[in-house]
Amino acid sequence: MGAMTEDRKSHRLQSVQIDEGSLAPMTRDVEHERQVAIFDLLEENYFQPEDAHGGPYDLTIALIDGRLALDITGPDYAKRHLLSLSPFKGVIKDYFMICESYYQAIRQSTPSQIEALDMGRRGLHNEGSERLRERLEGKVKTDLDTARRLFTLICALHRRT
Repeated sequence: MGAMTEDRKSHRLQSVQIDEGSLAPMTRDVEHERQVAIFDLLEENYFQPEDAHGGPYDLTIALIDGRLALDITGPDYAKRHLLSLSPFKGVIKDYFMICESYYQAIRQSTPSQIEALDMGRRGLHNEGSERLRERLEGKVKTDLDTARRLFTLICALHRRT
């Protein structure tokens, strides 16, 4: 069990950068969510690129020709993974719609209405996170919490596409 914990500690992100040219204009709420996702991601994550022997890793996220680019570097690893955004478009669109309703509800709705929207928002977020884990299969292993935070960052890029 100690070796597994040590392995998990070495396969982690130590930095996350988002290509500023890829970022879409954001509301204050979305910008805050992105900053929290990066902070939480760096606090605790599991990120293991296939064929890498150990980290920590640096990740740069960008959009290149309408595809998601994940540039990963580590002590013995340097690779760019390109992922189509098509499998994410529907869930991201739905996620943005429910987020807008959620942020509006926070300002003017009852606690039960806010809770219902939050449950829907979390469900879509989990769906997008699982889709990301599927798309990364054979490239990078992550846990669900890491995938959730990465999905938040992908949403920050996606509005421009």
